Amino acid sequence: MRQRLPTGLEAALVRLAARRPDRAFDVRWFDSVPSTMDLVADAAASGASAGYVALADQQTAGRGRRGRTWCSPPGAGLYFSYLARPTRHLELVTLAAGVGVLNGIAEATGLRPHLKWPNDVLVGPRKLAGLLAEGAHLGSVAGAVTIGVGLNVEPAAYPPEVAHRATSLRAELGRGASRDELFTAVLEHLADVLDRLESGEVDGILQAWRAASPSAVGTLVTWTDTGGEHRGVTEGIDDSGALLVRTQSGLERVIAGELAWHLS
Repeated sequence: MRQRLPTGLEAALVRLAARRPDRAFDVRWFDSVPSTMDLVADAAASGASAGYVALADQQTAGRGRRGRTWCSPPGAGLYFSYLARPTRHLELVTLAAGVGVLNGIAEATGLRPHLKWPNDVLVGPRKLAGLLAEGAHLGSVAGAVTIGVGLNVEPAAYPPEVAHRATSLRAELGRGASRDELFTAVLEHLADVLDRLESGEVDGILQAWRAASPSAVGTLVTWTDTGGEHRGVTEGIDDSGALLVRTQSGLERVIAGELAWHLS
């Protein structure tokens, strides 16, 4: 059940509305839910407008890519899903969202992480945040994309077994971060970059993503598909957002699947 906005969050949203009267967000707060992705998908199916947001203190069944679980303990992270209704450049929504989240983190904290294709936010080799985009009825007037964001604010946001490959804002900054201010900054930048994508500013968004993703060029990656095991070195992304990998047999376009990144 939807709860009243916490006082600090309500104040942060009031400041955002005053700063950006052109923006209309419908933010719903929940103490604990299975998944904010499901709440927003249900709202989209019921006709909710772009800008509908489900934000939770805790998720009991948060999820990441390829059916993985996203650890979402109370008070430790930023967990929300955003409803977008794009009509153009659908293949670039995830990359654009990554740029928006990155810019929001930088504004709120001063930390400048980097991006790893297709949807991870890293500091060095460690994961700080992840994004998940799920579409429904794309290409129709009812088309919707639910964009989920999970960001580790405190070390408790990830279980001990993944501590070697995860990080948090506290670990990187040496101090805590306001989840309220972080949320409104990320929300604003996410909405802005998606609007830019819808208006056709593809080149600028791709340029920003490439500048924020050093691992997209010169990194060894391996993966397995129906054709067997492959390995190669990344050579950037093309204008459709596909990852380019140079292998022994030539240049491969990777548009989906699970890659192992051999980061230093």
